[in-house]
Amino acid sequence: MSGFLESELSGWGLYPRTSARTYRPERMSRVGAILGSPAEPHWLARGLGRSYGDAALNQGGAVLLTQRLDCFLDFNLDSGELVAEPGVSFDRIIELVLPRGWFLPVTPGTKFVTLGGAIACDVHGKNHHQDGSLGNHVQWLDLLLADGSEVRCSSHQNGDLFWATIGGMGLTGIILRACLNLKKVESAYIRVDYLRTRNLDETLRHLEEEDDQYTYSVAWVDCVAGGQKLGRGVLMRGNPCPLIGLPKNVANAPLLVKNRALASIPFHLPSGLLNRHSCRLMNAVYYRRFKQGHSSALEHYDPYFYPLDMLENWNRGYGKRGFLQHQCVLPDNDPTEGLRKILEAISQSHFGSTLVVLKRFGGGNRFLSFPRPGYTLALDFPMSGPAMLDFLDSLDRIVMEAGGRIYLAKDARLKPEYCPPMYPQLADWLEIKQRVDPDNRFTSDLARRLGLLGAKP
Repeated sequence: MSGFLESELSGWGLYPRTSARTYRPERMSRVGAILGSPAEPHWLARGLGRSYGDAALNQGGAVLLTQRLDCFLDFNLDSGELVAEPGVSFDRIIELVLPRGWFLPVTPGTKFVTLGGAIACDVHGKNHHQDGSLGNHVQWLDLLLADGSEVRCSSHQNGDLFWATIGGMGLTGIILRACLNLKKVESAYIRVDYLRTRNLDETLRHLEEEDDQYTYSVAWVDCVAGGQKLGRGVLMRGNPCPLIGLPKNVANAPLLVKNRALASIPFHLPSGLLNRHSCRLMNAVYYRRFKQGHSSALEHYDPYFYPLDMLENWNRGYGKRGFLQHQCVLPDNDPTEGLRKILEAISQSHFGSTLVVLKRFGGGNRFLSFPRPGYTLALDFPMSGPAMLDFLDSLDRIVMEAGGRIYLAKDARLKPEYCPPMYPQLADWLEIKQRVDPDNRFTSDLARRLGLLGAKP
């Protein structure tokens, strides 16, 4: 079959790297014909490549690039229902809907993700404790199955397939279009309260007791600090600012879209530049940026939700070896012990995390969706070799012993035996996978590594 390129691909973490045959259809009408070719038995859809590990990689197989399948199909200004193709990015959605008084119901820490990829990963954001993950706001989706048929799925129609696709990592079929319920807003601004905390107990106490006062909530944590300072951080919690609360200097353009990066990293920086010592210095400087006690500010949505998007190609800062993110969720029955063990392990190790983000989750969705009630901790580590992988294995064991799980969209190295206990509905998901894709036409490096493929009949 012609029309493909042999491409080297990686996730956003730049580790691992693999090669695949990539197809980039210009129109949705071409997708069925491309996937129907017997020359390519194994497929995976890929958006903008912002999953961190190997979720969007398919070594030796075929990858369907969806960036040009990015048409808006319908937008109801009254109800906020948006219908779009899977390659539409979140930044383009914001550009369309925010000037009209609507915003994304849920957004991760980057706007450079596609709608299809965000559904496949069931992305979450700073408002999960109140509004859940993206899947809770998907009204319906149309799915292209392995046999070439197209089926509409929703929570009321083909519900098991719908929830198997929400968070299903692209392994149930190709999302052709989806209807998303947007969030009504009066302005593009967030009224943010900041609180600098002294230790983990104080951080968790404020999140637990006060999060219901805020639509959005996140905490930055200093992972290098130990002893009595273990788990110290900065809480950044906010609510959408109504029109009446805007100062005069922004009230004349309350729904202003800003999405331009301030700078870019044009090449890979030397590996090893980000290490434990530089992390300690960066964390200390960042912590002291904020005053003791409470402070507040009015922030535009772009720097509040997407601070890293202000620097294009920021992943190059880790060098060619890349980085790994370890994101876990610990159940809310007693998260303190697990969080303390993880932070103590990092503070006592030779490894420094350049980013540590703590959020509180509300209820979860079914099957392979990551969120569940509890606390999620995201950690970025520069890739430094086998010792780093062994260290992350030790963090996995802490998570599993606490009854938690690892986020598959961020993972590049979880051991397959850890997946079933972390995702207790995996067997039920595999039954659905086998029913709609008995020959495993939709696969990925992640799926093969973790055993996310139904047994062939």
